[in-house]
Amino acid sequence: MENKEYILQNRLNTSKESTLFYKVFGLVVAGMMIDASDVYMSSAVNADIIAQHFATLNQGSIFLSAGFLGLFIGSIAAGFIGDLWGRKKAYQLNLLLFGIFTFIGAFSPSIYFLIFFRFIAACGLGAEIVTGYSLINEFAPVKTRGRWSGATAVIANLGAPLALLLATYFIPRYSWRSMFLFIGTAALILWVIRRHFPESPRWLISKGKYAEAEKIISALELNGSYSDTSDHSAHQMQQSKNPNLKRGLFIATVAVSAVMISQYTFTSWAPTLLIEKGINIVHSLGYSMIMMTGAPVGALIGALLVDWIGRKKTIIPTFVISAILGLIYTQQTNPTTIIAIGFLLTMTFYILMASVVGVYVSELFVTDFRFRGAGTANGIAKLLTVLTPYFATWAIQEFSADLIFYLIATIMLIAAIVVLLFGPETKQQEIR
Repeated sequence: MENKEYILQNRLNTSKESTLFYKVFGLVVAGMMIDASDVYMSSAVNADIIAQHFATLNQGSIFLSAGFLGLFIGSIAAGFIGDLWGRKKAYQLNLLLFGIFTFIGAFSPSIYFLIFFRFIAACGLGAEIVTGYSLINEFAPVKTRGRWSGATAVIANLGAPLALLLATYFIPRYSWRSMFLFIGTAALILWVIRRHFPESPRWLISKGKYAEAEKIISALELNGSYSDTSDHSAHQMQQSKNPNLKRGLFIATVAVSAVMISQYTFTSWAPTLLIEKGINIVHSLGYSMIMMTGAPVGALIGALLVDWIGRKKTIIPTFVISAILGLIYTQQTNPTTIIAIGFLLTMTFYILMASVVGVYVSELFVTDFRFRGAGTANGIAKLLTVLTPYFATWAIQEFSADLIFYLIATIMLIAAIVVLLFGPETKQQEIR
């Protein structure tokens, strides 16, 4: 690489947070809130369309699977678009697609139309989590990167209890269609607001567009730097080795799959499982909303821990604790203990969302492969979640919901072992 590239990278790594950075952070967080809220919207909608006989239990599974399949395709596509043609193009296209087809989905005359619109909308949404966390990693200073990535997860996941709060109010009064109208409109408004989102300077540098990158970096440096740019720092960057892409992809895929499968399975089916236990739709959504308040709490804990004790020391114990809590949850029959254990389980899921998905995955790849690496890991994870609704339906009909949590515990323990044996520690390491 040319010396110019090292100088620009070092300036970007050390720049203090500026007005432009806060703008980027705010726009990313807003999109991530829509992403987080959509997961819980779909779970609440699934419970209602089954309860209202708009869909059977099996059709509800297809509805959820269509969403997960769309998320898979969107994640993979975003990776290629973002790495080859720019972060900004991937970032804007996904939100437009999601907003339009979510809004249209509100007018579905049958479950089959709803499944189709959900699939297309999810193709757009699948890119949001890939682009959002990766962009924060690329814009944030090295010194505070973990903190800002974690903060993104904290604020974004306020969308979880917010979506269930809205669902608890709107669905019993105006049906599930009102949620599609609300979320779709919010996405389209945000698409208009973030039309002037800046391109990632790291991507511009990787493509040799130094003049464009320097213009954005200069705006990011308006509040100064954490340390002076020096030849020594540039030399350190030059001597550092690129991450092992195959190992990084393996670790990212296993870790993200464990988080996504466990968290999506639990949250997507929580209202339905409560209804299966004889709790009505209003109470089941209310209980789920309380449990989901663990999402921002867990994300906050994850955000604090990743920069304090490190990535691996946060991720590995949390995987193990999640497995244990999942097994304890299966033994609960009292509403109070169901809510309490469910809150703790949700909290650990979101510690992992903040630390694994929000921070760790993007740090495992270089700029030229970051979106494809994160996109592939997220895409495979979401493809696997396509199968989980069918597994959940089979478990409920043939055995019991407890089998779902045995699966969660097993997956969590496997992921803990993989990160322990193969995962590098990336705390405050420069990304290239």
